[in-house]
Amino acid sequence: MKTIKFFAAAALVATLALSCNSQPDVKVDAELPTAAEIDTVSYLIGVNFGSFLKGNNFAEDLKEINMAEVKKGMEDFLKAEGNPYDPTFGEQFKVNLDRMGELLNGFISKKQTYKAALNQAQGEEFLAKNALKENVDTTASGLQYTIISEGAEYKVQPQDTVWVNYKGTLLDGTVFDENDSTQFVANRVIKGWTEGLGLLGEGGKATLYIPADLAYGARGNRNIAPNSTLIFDVEVLKVGKYVPAEK
Repeated sequence: MKTIKFFAAAALVATLALSCNSQPDVKVDAELPTAAEIDTVSYLIGVNFGSFLKGNNFAEDLKEINMAEVKKGMEDFLKAEGNPYDPTFGEQFKVNLDRMGELLNGFISKKQTYKAALNQAQGEEFLAKNALKENVDTTASGLQYTIISEGAEYKVQPQDTVWVNYKGTLLDGTVFDENDSTQFVANRVIKGWTEGLGLLGEGGKATLYIPADLAYGARGNRNIAPNSTLIFDVEVLKVGKYVPAEK
């Protein structure tokens, strides 16, 4: 239903443009929208269309879609006969609108699968090269790290509460998260964090290179794409030792 409304809104602009380009001979006591008003509404439809593409993960750039087919779809909608809410309305298009959900979901799924595979391959390539650096060590799980300062002798245990400064970046250098003096329990975060914190004591600093399977894996997380390798600069400010409750 929302998609139909979107196409109807897009059709409005073309209707206005056609109306303004074909002035009738009969004089009426009313005026059509001005060219400036048509431009304004056209721009708003463009914003709506961009929001639709980006919000539904269809595209982040217009190069990812065929604008000629977008125009053709709008033209076909304007020429279509009948009520858009009629069950048979969608059958007169090149693609049956009843399959809209199926086709759009398939498109998104294919893009996500490709992106996940690409991220996995790029992550593996990065980690393979990174492991060869003199100041980088690798654990049995595949976590890579560079210790800047180990900090206090007592190292963070999984059930300890920690206060840390950190900055998280993607392989392309994009900062996706950054926080100062944030508090959490060491085993209630991604596996790479829990293991990496175990290398540090209070006052310790390190850079963690976390493979996707020790981060958010194939599911991703908010602005982190599936199978992303993550890099964290971490500083442990304080460690609150876990104290078991008395029985």
